[in-house]
Amino acid sequence: MKYDQIPNTLFVKNRKKFMARMLPKSLAVFNSNDIYPISADSTMPFQQHRDIFYLSGADQEETILVLFPDALDKKHREVLFVRETNAHIAVWEGAKLTKEKAMEVSGIGTIYWLSDFDKVFFDLMTEANTIYLNTNEHYRQAVETQTREDRFIQECKRKFPAHSVAKSNPILQQIRGVKESEEIGLMQKACNITEKGFRRVLDFVQPGVWEYEIEAELLHEFVRHRSKGFAYTPIIASGNNANVLHYIENNQQCKDGELILMDVAAEYANYSSDLTRTIPVNGRFNERQKSVYEAVLRVKKEATQMLVPGTIWAEYHKEVGKVMTSELLDLNLLDKADVQNEDKDWPAYKKYFMHGTSHHIGLDTHDYGELKTAMKANMVFTVEPGIYIPEEKMGVRLEDDVVIQENGKPFNLMHKIPIELEEIESLMAK
Repeated sequence: MKYDQIPNTLFVKNRKKFMARMLPKSLAVFNSNDIYPISADSTMPFQQHRDIFYLSGADQEETILVLFPDALDKKHREVLFVRETNAHIAVWEGAKLTKEKAMEVSGIGTIYWLSDFDKVFFDLMTEANTIYLNTNEHYRQAVETQTREDRFIQECKRKFPAHSVAKSNPILQQIRGVKESEEIGLMQKACNITEKGFRRVLDFVQPGVWEYEIEAELLHEFVRHRSKGFAYTPIIASGNNANVLHYIENNQQCKDGELILMDVAAEYANYSSDLTRTIPVNGRFNERQKSVYEAVLRVKKEATQMLVPGTIWAEYHKEVGKVMTSELLDLNLLDKADVQNEDKDWPAYKKYFMHGTSHHIGLDTHDYGELKTAMKANMVFTVEPGIYIPEEKMGVRLEDDVVIQENGKPFNLMHKIPIELEEIESLMAK
């Protein structure tokens, strides 16, 4: 891994939180991700399943975590299974976790080779009444590929039909949504790396550059600061491309007089940051661009102040919509008749701001976290309003990552990243 080793105390705390919510005489199982094939002998870069990483810190394929708080033998209350390494694997693939290193990384005292899993697991299941299975219940999931976790669930139900089944996901939604201080520190590192990339781009952009050249500048800066790279597929959208919300081609030339919407950020230690900035290709906003930019920035600032303990996510978005409506009226993009005659299920402002303002962020860019209950301190949300005007070939979005705090003053993890219009123009002029 490129990142510094994370103190295992974080994973110890995370496991305690999970196990405290488990039913009596129950165990939970978490599997690593597969290494996914492309074709021939090519594979995609490995990405660890965030749940097993959250609970163990093990960032390696073919890994299984078992949690069994009521195991009769105390050494089996937390067990990590890792792939047995050897000299051949070390030569061809590099070092893998030894039992000693797995113990150091995870803080788990009992480590077995993966080849021992079936025997040990059967023995533990004879003591358990319930098994927690880890299904993906994220509100935005649309998974078509069968995962290693999916295969395990099918096999487990076949082998142990008499056991009760419970779901890990509701517990994970509760505990992963509220970040530990160590997690916020890792996210801050990701944001700091993102800042370096953005400042590099401000010095690089000029009329005639290509979107993919900007992408390359960002990737260079991210990797040189110990990130694996982008936390998500980067969006570098110049001109009218900004009106495609998930534009990822990044293959057009940036022209004088256009804006560039960049939704791009670094990861660090599997933790995401999520940034959007909109800058002028030639370093100067024209008057119309300034008006739209400042409107989006005002909405963002007001929305940020609403992220306090007790806020309900759905109601928050309605309030942000009211603020955006006012700005769109001032920009003459809407008139009073548009608002008076609007469809309550699709308000008038949605014509120019059609996506949500905030989502949880953490180990996943769209992270786990409760959305139907009140917001809590140490939840981390994006704030990302935008105005998209296809008829003017212009789109503006601004986004930062914000920690909800007990004192009611949201903390912006990206407060050092330039966002004020004058500062961006000044830095680009240099």
